Amino acid sequence: MTTLLQKLERRSARLVVLGAGQVGLPLAVAFAEEGFRTAVLDTDPQVVAAVCEGRSSLQEVDDDALARLLASEDLLATTEPGVLAQADAVLICVPTPLDETRAPDLRHVLDAVESIVKHQHPGMLVVLESTTYPGTTMEVLVPRLTRAELELGRDVFIAFSPERVDPGNPRFHTRNTPKVVGGATPTCQAAALALYGAIVNDLVPVSSPDTAEMTKLLENTYRAVNVALVNEFALMAKRLGVDIWEVIRAASSKPFGFMPFYPGPGLGGRCIPIAPIYLSWRMRALDYDARFIALADAVNTSMPDYVISLVKQALADAGRPVQGSTLLVVGVAYKKDVADHRESPAFAVIHGLERLGAYVDYLDPEIPTVDDAGTHRESMPADVDMSRYDAVVIVTDHGRIDYERLLADARLVVDTRNALEGVPGDHRKVVKL
Repeated sequence: MTTLLQKLERRSARLVVLGAGQVGLPLAVAFAEEGFRTAVLDTDPQVVAAVCEGRSSLQEVDDDALARLLASEDLLATTEPGVLAQADAVLICVPTPLDETRAPDLRHVLDAVESIVKHQHPGMLVVLESTTYPGTTMEVLVPRLTRAELELGRDVFIAFSPERVDPGNPRFHTRNTPKVVGGATPTCQAAALALYGAIVNDLVPVSSPDTAEMTKLLENTYRAVNVALVNEFALMAKRLGVDIWEVIRAASSKPFGFMPFYPGPGLGGRCIPIAPIYLSWRMRALDYDARFIALADAVNTSMPDYVISLVKQALADAGRPVQGSTLLVVGVAYKKDVADHRESPAFAVIHGLERLGAYVDYLDPEIPTVDDAGTHRESMPADVDMSRYDAVVIVTDHGRIDYERLLADARLVVDTRNALEGVPGDHRKVVKL
């Protein structure tokens, strides 16, 4: 333990980050910038090749900084798990999706742990950052990482510290986002705090990995439930003939007891739609029905169908059927101004409209091409003639879209994000969520 803490304090510890994605790469860069020899290990050769060439697809990682760290050899990227043999600390930042039954899929975590076990040595710190259900660290990681007669808290140190990445957020990043840390033992906690203290201003120690895991799920479920609430308000407001966006603006004037959330075409990304399901799955094993989570999930997953119904009705009001119509979906990223389309509701909207017989193109300045359910799609150019479409459907409100031109040229617009609010033009042809 003393040796590990000394290495962390002196910045002589060698680190390996498993996963070069939205979570892992910025984390690896942050440690490398603090002088740690850091390797980022990923199973995808194309991802590793891009990092080795100093190319980042993430806003949070600057190409110049990446190239500088690679040149200094403070950072390297590899597909070879042998790099784990020299690691003093390993951070697991791999995907934790749902399987086809909407149960937790931990195969990436399990693969990562088995790779560590093959190269494990006494004195190693292992921290899981991937979003998961309470109990994963203690029930999945600890038994596997201590089965070679390594004593927890003396020979191997294990903790959970949930990632809190907010892609595209210009204000909060790795250093100024408080870090929750839950160690499996007091010595595990001390080691993990020493590690993260090198790159994070504020540490939030908690009593156990289970507490840290539950903290992450509360954060994401809080957002998912509140989005579901405002989505349902949007559905009710439409039936009442009330503008939900005006309602939210008015409610936001209250200086206490209210935080604005906004409706939309559905939830996307790898955390907010999925994390609550991890919790409800875990609770079912304990004979508890997480009804609130199930209801929120039902509302949020129904929103793409509601958007399709809005498009269908808008076209009908304009005297056109959906079948045979040409439509342009603006934005397939799950979030504004990010190049990430994982779990984006845009594809449910596109697929639903195509099943009704529409011809659908998309425009997204952040995502020029996408492979969608076996179909390769390419974004239309930014200067595409929008008047050629029977309707334009705004799903993601990217800042780089020329909304004034869109409103001027489009024959009909379904705006699911209130992106055209305040844009000069003829709003009579706009149908809002």
